[in-house]
Amino acid sequence: MPAVPHADARAALFAGVACYVLWGLSPLIYQPMGAAGADAWEIMAHRAVWGVIWAAALVLFARQSTQVKRVLADWKTLRWLLLSTLLIALNWGLFIWAVNHGHTLETSLGYYLNPLLNMALGAWLFRERISRAGLVAIALASAGVILQGVALGRLPLISLTLAVSFAAYGVIRKQVKAEAQTGLFVECLLMAPLGLAWLVWLHLHGAGHFGASPDATFWLLMAGPITVGPLVLFAWAARRLPLSTVGFLQFIAPTLSFVIGVAQGEPFTWLRGVSFGFIWLGAAVFLWAALTQARAARLSLKSQTGPV
Repeated sequence: MPAVPHADARAALFAGVACYVLWGLSPLIYQPMGAAGADAWEIMAHRAVWGVIWAAALVLFARQSTQVKRVLADWKTLRWLLLSTLLIALNWGLFIWAVNHGHTLETSLGYYLNPLLNMALGAWLFRERISRAGLVAIALASAGVILQGVALGRLPLISLTLAVSFAAYGVIRKQVKAEAQTGLFVECLLMAPLGLAWLVWLHLHGAGHFGASPDATFWLLMAGPITVGPLVLFAWAARRLPLSTVGFLQFIAPTLSFVIGVAQGEPFTWLRGVSFGFIWLGAAVFLWAALTQARAARLSLKSQTGPV
C-alpha cells in the first residue's frame, strides 16, 4: 500500500474507528426498533428499503452508475451477488433477532471468530499460508467455542452461523468485480422488492409499526444509515490504512457488543468468561502475528529500496 499523507492517514484511522464503533453499537439501534414492536422480518424489510435509497445516493456520489449498469447486465456477476445477498440477509436477520432476544453476547462471539475463520478459509480456498501463530490462534478460538457450548449447554449456533455466513459473504464478494458501494446497492436492490411487499402487507393488515408513533418511525428510518453509513467509512478507510491496522480495528465492534450484552444483564457465568478468555487470547495472537508480519514486510521493503 503506498504511503498516504499524515493528515489523510489520521482521517482514515478516524473513519475506520468510527465504522467499527457504529457496527459495535448497532444493537442499541435495533433494540429500540424491537421495543417499538417490530420483529426481525419487519426490521429487515426496512433495512432493504431504506438501505437501497441510501446506497443509491452513495453510488451517485461515488460516480459508479456506469459500474452498476455493467453489473446488472452481467448475469455471472449477478449470480454471485444473489448468493451474497442471501448470505448477508441471513447474517443481518439473525443478528437483529439475536440482539432483540437477549443474545448479544453470542453475536459478539461470532464476530470475534470471524477474522480467525477468514484465515482458515483463506488457507482452504485460496491456498494462503497460515503461520504457526495463526494455527495457535485458531486452536485457541476453537477451544473457546467448545467451552462456550459447554457453558450454554448447547452449540453456540448463533455465533457460528453469524461467523460462517459473514466469512462466506466475504469469500463471495472477493469473486465480484465491483466496488463495495456498487455491490451493496445491488444487494439492497435484490432485497428491496420483497422488503417493500412485506411492509405493504403489514400496513394493509394494520400490523406495521412505521408511522405508528414518532419513536417507532424514527428508529425504523435509522435502518438505512446504520446499514450504509459504516460501509462508507470502511470502504474509505480500508483503502488508506495498512491491513494490520484494519485487522486490529475489526475487534472494536465485538468488544462493544460484548460490553452491551454484559451491561444489559445477559447470563455471564465463570465458564462463559473462560470461553471468551480463550477467544480473546486467540485474537491477541492473531493481532500479534499480523503486526509482526506487517513489520517484517516494511523492513523488507526498506532494505530493498535503500535509504531515501
